[in-house]
Amino acid sequence: MRILIIRHADPDYEKDSLTPVGWKEAELLSERLKKEKIDAFYCSPLGRAQDTASLTLKKMNRTAVTLDWLREFAPPYIKYPTTGEKHISWDWLPEDWTARDYFFDAGHWSDDPAFCDAKVREYYDYVIQSLDTLLADHGYRRDGRMYAAEKPNRDTIALFCHFGLECVLLSHLLNVSPMILWHGTAAAPSSVTTLYTEERRPGKAYFRIASFGDISHLYATGEQPSFSARFCETYDCASERHD
Repeated sequence: MRILIIRHADPDYEKDSLTPVGWKEAELLSERLKKEKIDAFYCSPLGRAQDTASLTLKKMNRTAVTLDWLREFAPPYIKYPTTGEKHISWDWLPEDWTARDYFFDAGHWSDDPAFCDAKVREYYDYVIQSLDTLLADHGYRRDGRMYAAEKPNRDTIALFCHFGLECVLLSHLLNVSPMILWHGTAAAPSSVTTLYTEERRPGKAYFRIASFGDISHLYATGEQPSFSARFCETYDCASERHD
């Protein structure tokens, strides 16, 4: 089985749609995906993901199933108790999150008080349980840290979603803390992450990433990737975001 996790193209967050650059990225993405054999499409309900998927679906004369749990992963937490200021779960400065040992533990990252009070784990469990239900429908049932290949296949499913959510899915499939992925990776807009199952013994499957955040469809035409999901490369660069 193959999973394609596709991040939406360059977003216009105010309109929950795409920027002009984003529409161009989505077009180039559709030219790539229309050549693929994809058995099922699933999409976030948010406009930027729907718009990104729309060009591919139109060219392939296909439809996608909209799944609420594929929306951006954004349960808030109170970062500064004295002020009550809220931030998205994965919005931390490096010097803050790296100082907390919990965040490096796949089994206990959500035990940090900041997350316990915000019920971040509760929403995380909703997402990964929904993912496991979808995979079971496609023949792979979660069994501990692996999957039971009850109906092994070479099907491909495509998930149009968001960077924060993508990291949640990968953390579950790879059994790692999502904090590592939220802060240590950056999947550019319109990028494609590809995972395959490996069934090295009968009925026992594990997912392996074959490519992460692939934007070859942009480079093939000389289109530069959007900066979204990244922060300033050097502190003295005023044009790149710091927070």
